[in-house]
Formats: sequence, structure tokens, C-alpha cells
Amino acid sequence: QVQLVESGGGLVQAGGSLTLSCAASGNFFSINTMGWYRQALGKQRGLVAGVGSGGSTNYADSVKGRFTISRNTAKNTVYLRMSSLKPEDTAVYYCNAVARRYLGGTTADYWGQGTQVTVSS
Repeated sequence: QVQLVESGGGLVQAGGSLTLSCAASGNFFSINTMGWYRQALGKQRGLVAGVGSGGSTNYADSVKGRFTISRNTAKNTVYLRMSSLKPEDTAVYYCNAVARRYLGGTTADYWGQGTQVTVSS
């Protein structure tokens, strides 16, 4: 299994910044992509940002220019630097990893427990 542990959420004023961290541990052969999703109250979970094993990144249009995703492959850790935060960024943020548990095996999605980010106006 792959365990993902998130940290860094909290309450911040609009215009402020927060950095989320997520560390992967457990038994796995490799991790392909890592990313962050969010789910606001009453809404579906959606992709915020992702980073591939080679470092390629993608972002939701709503966060481009404000959020930066990065990854430390050696530490199996992914970060999300969030700047110029807006009240509409308020949500539970979930870490995601697409991992292969053994050589030649199929990949599977793994999720963290979620961390609350609240942006006050």
C-alpha cells in the first residue's frame, strides 16, 4: 500500500499564501504522477495541479499564475505553493499519487486524508 500524509493547511486571509506538503510512504515500486485535488463544500473534487515523474506540470485554469507545484522525487514528496489566495480557493485539498506497487504491475490511485484550506475575505 501507499500512504500519503498531507500537512500545511489552515486559515489565511485573502491575498495570503500557504504551502501544502504531501509525503508518500509504504511499499511501492515507483510513483508516476503526484498532484493536488480540491473539493469545496457541495462541489465535486477537481484537479488543482499535477506533476509527472519527469517534472512536467499542469494546472487548473483557476490557479494558473498563483499556485506552483513541485516535487522531490528522492523524498517522494510533493508541494503546492499557493499565493494570492482567494475565498473561492477554500476547500479540502487532497494529495494524489499514481503509483506502481511492483515492476510490471498496473498503476493505481492513492489519496491522502485531506487538509482544510480556508481563505477569509
